[in-house]
Amino acid sequence: MTKDQKVVAIQEIKDLLQDAKVVYVADLEGLNAGKSSDFRRQAFKQNIKVKVVKNTLLQKAMEQIEGVDYSEMFPSFKGNSALMIAETANAPAKLIQGFRKKEEKPALKSAFVQETFYVGDNNLDMLANIKSREEMIGEIIGLLQSPIQRVVSALQNKPETVEAKAEEAAPAVEETPAAEAPADSTEETSAE
Repeated sequence: MTKDQKVVAIQEIKDLLQDAKVVYVADLEGLNAGKSSDFRRQAFKQNIKVKVVKNTLLQKAMEQIEGVDYSEMFPSFKGNSALMIAETANAPAKLIQGFRKKEEKPALKSAFVQETFYVGDNNLDMLANIKSREEMIGEIIGLLQSPIQRVVSALQNKPETVEAKAEEAAPAVEETPAAEAPADSTEETSAE
């Protein structure tokens, strides 16, 4: 690879990383062309960009990115590396997990997710369980709706309970004057 080609490759990687919030580096070594192609196809369906990169070029590109210090990931850059960029925090981890149900690879080398670094394949389950922004918003809306639904339900049932209490109280009111009526008549008779 010539120096100009390296400069172009580094710039391509920088363009991918520039605004990336979710960055995974995986090991695809050992996947044949068919399996590697299948992995890429599944990644494309899930809006995950996959690019096989040279470790030194990836490291140089990451060093040039401003605002994020990727140096914690550098020790994991050994062997074959594939850069995975996604919008959803757990999408690449779920893709790797799903693919590993049939294959031994890919393996997670390192990841940068939600401003936190994860190094090593042992973090794959944790990363797969991270909730996406949409999932978090859905849960928050669900939590907020629950008390509101209880209030609405109580308000909807309120007229029924008021009417039921009024009906219960009404017979008691009718009985009281009837009970007082004979007492009044006895007083009138004794007064005469």
